[in-house]
Parts: sequence; structure tokens; C-alpha cells
Amino acid sequence: MELRPYQQQAREAVEQEWEQGHDKTLLVLPTGCGKTIVFAKITEDRVRAGDRVLILAHRGELLEQAADKIGKATGLVCATEKAEESCLGSWYRVTVGSVQTLMRPQRLSRFDPHYFDTIIIDEAHHAVSDSYGRILEHFGDARVLGVTATPDRGDMRNLGAVFDSLAYEYTLPKAIREGYLSPIKALTIPLKLDISGVGMQSGDFKASDIGTALDPYLYQIAEEMAKTCMDRKTVVFLPLVKTSQKFRDILNGYGFRAAEVNGESPDRAEILAAYERGEYNVLCNSMLLTEGWDCPSVDCIVVLRPTKVRSLYSQMVGRGTRLFPGKDHLLLLDFLWHTERHELCHPAHLICESEEVAQRMTENIEAAGCPVDIEEAEKTASDDVVAAREEALAKQLHEMKRRKRKLVDPLQFEMSIQAEDLSGYVPAFGWEMAPPSDKQVSALEKWGIFPDEIDNAGKAAKLLDRLSARRAEGLTTPKQIRLLEGRGFQHVGAWQFETAKHLIDRIAANGWRVPYDIVPSEYVGA
Repeated sequence: MELRPYQQQAREAVEQEWEQGHDKTLLVLPTGCGKTIVFAKITEDRVRAGDRVLILAHRGELLEQAADKIGKATGLVCATEKAEESCLGSWYRVTVGSVQTLMRPQRLSRFDPHYFDTIIIDEAHHAVSDSYGRILEHFGDARVLGVTATPDRGDMRNLGAVFDSLAYEYTLPKAIREGYLSPIKALTIPLKLDISGVGMQSGDFKASDIGTALDPYLYQIAEEMAKTCMDRKTVVFLPLVKTSQKFRDILNGYGFRAAEVNGESPDRAEILAAYERGEYNVLCNSMLLTEGWDCPSVDCIVVLRPTKVRSLYSQMVGRGTRLFPGKDHLLLLDFLWHTERHELCHPAHLICESEEVAQRMTENIEAAGCPVDIEEAEKTASDDVVAAREEALAKQLHEMKRRKRKLVDPLQFEMSIQAEDLSGYVPAFGWEMAPPSDKQVSALEKWGIFPDEIDNAGKAAKLLDRLSARRAEGLTTPKQIRLLEGRGFQHVGAWQFETAKHLIDRIAANGWRVPYDIVPSEYVGA
């Protein structure tokens, strides 16, 4: 099986992390981008190297899918460690294992701590739980790969307690741009749903409270859906089984062909098969279908289970992002949830790393009143935020110019070179969150950057890498930028070093005054 270019890059990046001594590393691929195929090929590589490999998952369906994909992609047969089945005594080099089974002390004690050389965790955003911790601690010398679809930097921060590094990340916007996932259009339904009284449980909104709060709005929601997605193949996520069943009945009353599935449905497989065949056009569920179920023809997602957990939100939306003949985009319905908390996930949170941009994008989509492509909306919102930042920065720089300082403020440098990744940087892993080292502080000062404004080692490392790369490309130094922008020249960060040096020499020869024939605001130095 030939891997897609990004899948091969991911495979190589993981192996490289292990070679460099980062024994616990992460791979982030959006839902629908073939993460199982990637770790199947990595499994094959490790078996060829003589390793015994354990694939860990928290649900039986995921274990079955992993074993099936590994078999089809590599020809390797998997043993199973689940309930009454055990891999001990098997000659197969790959085991798919249930976390719920292996976490038990009695079960773990049967295994030598060196039994597995490599452990791969599917849906690794669950790996912060104690159950995974017990297993990883027992097999403490094993290499570990966590695979997840979450785009959430908050989750990444938590996962930093388990993993040493991020080997590779393929983003949702890039997957859409490169034609591997369906474009997404978001539509805000002008229906205000009050969930301000909903309590919290385990870091998210309490499902039972949401069900109660949602109940009075179900008929209005069905009416709005009848206007927007009657001709679409839709999946609706709801907080409770009883709410899901009630909403199915309401939708059928509005002319939809709706079905409902839950964990207790005896005919679940038949209903899902009938939905895929087109016998139903709406499938209601109470969070059952967030992982391990794929139906590429889904072209509309309705999230009626508001959440503040971005990984959960992306899993729900991910049920509709796969490509399918005749499907030109996924329609994602959003609602005007009224809550006193601002952490609620919206379509913007699928692609925005900055909360500031996400808030602006959500406001713009709400104001549009029609489906909006989320990539285009993100660019517009980002431009809006940058414009607002530049206005605020102009005032800040005006004050900064008055401060006679030998070194350059990093914010001025970052904005001048238009480095959004630096100005919006958020550390993810433990070493990145630590204070800058003495060596980093000294290096920043040598480059001309005021180090007191850099409060973590990750930001210092990225900034030093950027400075080194700019020198190699022959671009302006921080001191050149400060001197010239202090005299009114624009976007000096994009100039060549020699261009800036020549101009500074002229200014110096003129008694450190700008020559009369040069207008700084109109000067083009690139």
C-alpha cells in the first residue's frame, strides 16, 4: 500500500524522533487522514526491526479496526489482549490490547516489563488518564507513539505530561487545501439556546443538564433544519439517549427520514447499514459515533451537544469531513448558544489556534446569515485581528521609541517580520514551558533581542532559530530594524541586510539624520 506524501512524512518523522531519543512522541492527523494506516506501517517497521508491538485503544471497535487495517496494509496478524483473550504464548509480534483489560494489576503482573518494545496508543487524547499511565509505567522502557486527531493546544499541553515531543502534525486546513478532506462551510442558525444554567462535570458541560436545557428548543431546531438540510445526509449529536430518541421522532414529524442509535441498540449495525444505503437521511445519536465509525457520504453535521473540549468537537465534525463522489463540502450547523462561559467550541475552533481570531471569526459567521467557508472566514478574521493589533501596536511602538534601550523589544521584531507563529506562540511540552536557559538568554542578547520579554524556553528556541535562518537568508538584524523603524521606515523586517546597511551608512554620514531626499514612510527597501 502506497502512503500519501504526508503519511510518509509522518512515518519518517516518528522514526526520527525515536532515533533522537524522544521515546514518547505524538502524531497528530485530522479525522479522515488515515492515521491507522500510518501507524500500521510504523508497526511493520518496528516488527522488521525485531520489536514486539502493542496497539492500545479504549474501545473494542477501535481494536478491531486496527487489527483489520494492519492485516490489510502489512499482512501482519495481530494477537488480542482483551477479556478472556491473551497474547501470552502467541508467536505473533503485534498485539491489539484493551486499556480496560491491561490496566488491571493482576493482568499487568503477567507481563515482563520488557515484553513490549513499542507501544502505539490510538486516540491518544485519552492517554492522560490513570489507566494508560499504569500500563506505560509497567512497560517503562518501551518506545511510545500517541496518535490523535485533536487540534487542541489545550489538550497538547496536558499530553505534554505523557509525551516528550510532537513528531508530526498535519492540520485540517492543509488537508482540505491539498484535497484529502472535504471543505467545510459553517452556518449559524439564528436560534438562541440558553444553557447558562448548565453545570460542569469532568471539565465539560454536564450532559444531563444540557438535555434538560435543550428540550424546550427541539421543535424549533427541527424547523430550522427543515429549511437548511432537508436534502442532506445528516448526523446529529445530542447529549442524552432520551433526547436523541425524542428528536428523532420530532424530525420524522417534519418529513425527515430519521433514525437513532445508542449503545444499547440491538439493531445498531442494521440501522447504520441502512443509513449508509440512504434509507435514512438523518442519524441521531448520544455521542456514540464520535470515534470508530465512518460514513464518507455524510455532508451535514449538527452539534446539539455543546462542549468546551476541542478534541471532542473535532471528533464530531470529523464524521463528515471525508471525501465522497458528488460531495463538494460539509455543512456544519452552529447555534447561538447563550452561556456565561466563553470556552464553548464553535466551527472557528476547528482551525484557529488563537482564541482572539476564533472569537472574531465566530462573530463574522454569525453576522453572515449564510454558509461560510471556514478557511476564507479564518483568513478574514485573522486579517481583522492583525489590523486591530497593528493599530494597538502603533501606539505601543510610539511609547517604545521613547525608551532608549540598547536591545530590541522582541514584540517589535516579531511584528516587523510578520511572524504570527512567534507572536502567538503557546508552549506545549514540559521543556518548552521552562524558563529560558542562561545560554539562550546570552544568545538572544548577542543577537540584539531584549531577553526579559521572553518567558519560556520554547519561545526562546523558536526565536533563535528564526534569527539564525534570517542571517542565512541575508535579511535585516533586530538592531537594523529598531534603528530604521524608529526613524519611520516601514516593514524593515522584509529588507535585505545590505540594503539596510547602505541606508544606515547614509544616515550616519548625515549626522544620524534621514537625508532630505528620502521620505521614510514611502521608502521601499526590499
